[in-house]
Amino acid sequence: MGDVQGGRPGRPVPADRGRVPADRIGPAVEPPASPGDMGRVEEAGPIRSRSVSATAPEPPEGVRVGPASTPDTISISDRYPGPHGKSPSVFFGRRLAGALAVVPVLRLAVARYAVPPGVVDRAGCDGCGAPIGLDRPLPALGPAARCPACRGRIGAAPLAVEALLLAAVAMLVLVDGVLAERAALAWWLGWAIPLILVDLAVHRLPDRLTWPAAAGTWALLGVAALTGAGAGPWLRAVSAGTALGLAFAATTLLLGRRGFGLGDAKLALGTGALLGWHGWGLLVTGLVLTFLLSALVSVVLLASRRVGWSSHLPFGPFLVAGTCAALLLTG
Repeated sequence: MGDVQGGRPGRPVPADRGRVPADRIGPAVEPPASPGDMGRVEEAGPIRSRSVSATAPEPPEGVRVGPASTPDTISISDRYPGPHGKSPSVFFGRRLAGALAVVPVLRLAVARYAVPPGVVDRAGCDGCGAPIGLDRPLPALGPAARCPACRGRIGAAPLAVEALLLAAVAMLVLVDGVLAERAALAWWLGWAIPLILVDLAVHRLPDRLTWPAAAGTWALLGVAALTGAGAGPWLRAVSAGTALGLAFAATTLLLGRRGFGLGDAKLALGTGALLGWHGWGLLVTGLVLTFLLSALVSVVLLASRRVGWSSHLPFGPFLVAGTCAALLLTG
């Protein structure tokens, strides 16, 4: 019998039996470290794992990086900054302080032109005849609106001009636009305040207030067109103002007292231009809001028996309010 070394009887055992082919050999297993190697490891320090760290990588040598600053809270002024980067409160305060300086001028306009049609413009107190003017603005042209001689009321009610002026300044802060567009709106609002109060008092919109309001609005919108907006918006604004003014005037000529007055038609020249500057759709929106507000107030006054079916309500305040509401919708 042949040699038997782990094989079957009678057959020789191959010399390479039990060996793994070279192409199937994995990475070699390093032998255990000798005592000398362990000593060198202890001198080099502890072995650090290569686990992923949550900290940021270290910057290159010579580069200094400061701590990242992340604000805990964001203020309203940071999220909604005013024009030119100013906070809304600062912007509003400065505009309000400047607007209060024109209160005597606005009160003088109301006192002078709040007279019935055909009556000469008022030059003094109705009670004692004391003259009123900008040379002596207080208390006649101040918030008290009282004659300095007889203490009778002069012009608009106390704080009425101031309240409307406050609303106008707030609107200038809320409505967006370039400088020339804001100037056009500010000009129109400055004339609209006395127009509202005069119309409420005597149902009259005098030419000395309506014509400058429309002319200045058209001119300042023209400046906005020349400084970047282009001729398209200005031509649309002029067309809208002209069309609205002619439409109101046509109702006066066709319907008489049942239509709009000529003063409303002249006021519409400026309101139509402001709305038409932003598009024909905003012009329609402004008119819809105007008539809705007029109808709502009429129903309330009729229900409270403060007016009758034949009463004539001033339309100028509704036209101004509807225009402002539509402009606020544009942001």
